[in-house]
Amino acid sequence: MRAFCTASGSRSRPHAPHTRENALNTLDFARRKAAREPISMVTCYDFWSAEVLNRTDVDCLLVGDSLAMVMHGFDSTVQATVEMMALHAAAVRRGAPDKYIVGDMPFLSMRKGRGFAMDSVQALMQTGVNAIKVEGEAGQAELTAHIVESGVPVMGHLGLTPQSVQAFGGHKVQGRNEGQAGRILDSARKLEAAGCFALVLECVPRQLARRITEELSIPTIGIGAGPDTDGQVLVLQDMLGMNPDFKPRFLRHYADGRGLIRSAVDRFAEDTRSGAFPAIAESYG
Repeated sequence: MRAFCTASGSRSRPHAPHTRENALNTLDFARRKAAREPISMVTCYDFWSAEVLNRTDVDCLLVGDSLAMVMHGFDSTVQATVEMMALHAAAVRRGAPDKYIVGDMPFLSMRKGRGFAMDSVQALMQTGVNAIKVEGEAGQAELTAHIVESGVPVMGHLGLTPQSVQAFGGHKVQGRNEGQAGRILDSARKLEAAGCFALVLECVPRQLARRITEELSIPTIGIGAGPDTDGQVLVLQDMLGMNPDFKPRFLRHYADGRGLIRSAVDRFAEDTRSGAFPAIAESYG
């Protein structure tokens, strides 16, 4: 998941920092919606960032197929494979043993028949993730229900589903007209009926996200869906400002990550050239 698309009451009730003892489980998502406690989710792709996030107050981590772009340099998420997702998911679990982790089902993994889909689900779940995320509903609601019935928690994903970006004609807001909005709402209802425990809404108008959030008993987690969802998700590298030129409307930069890293590396290079590093205290006798 990486979005490119260009009210309800207060949901700011505080909660305790996360530890292994009070980490989320699947049933907590519905409880958090009922208690109007917003859910925070951040993408995570590797061990070192998972270790950092494990010590934060963020509720859950998403090993998104956007790793094909962010970590491997591809121009879309369709190059992600089951093997790629499993490799990264296992690393994230090792780095974040205390967090609820969701792993993305990659491109076409839900479209090659039940056997392939279930093998893919097994591969992801055996990395240690708590749940999987499935893009779209059309043509796969029955398979989604089968996965849930098999004991695997499933998070849905509607709106701008990046695996279908070619069919959408680009990264565009979905649900702007009445027909699109009606189809997304209908799909949301079907995913809830199929047993999904939560639903990501990506790049849809605020009014549509609010309606879906109000109608569904399962929580919605938005990205580019306005403030009325039950939670929010952002790509870690995006929120840290690692690409300052990438700033769609929905994205807030919480740090100048690229500037911080460049400054640190430039200082190291200068200290090396000047002989200031390493000092005697940083050397062995």
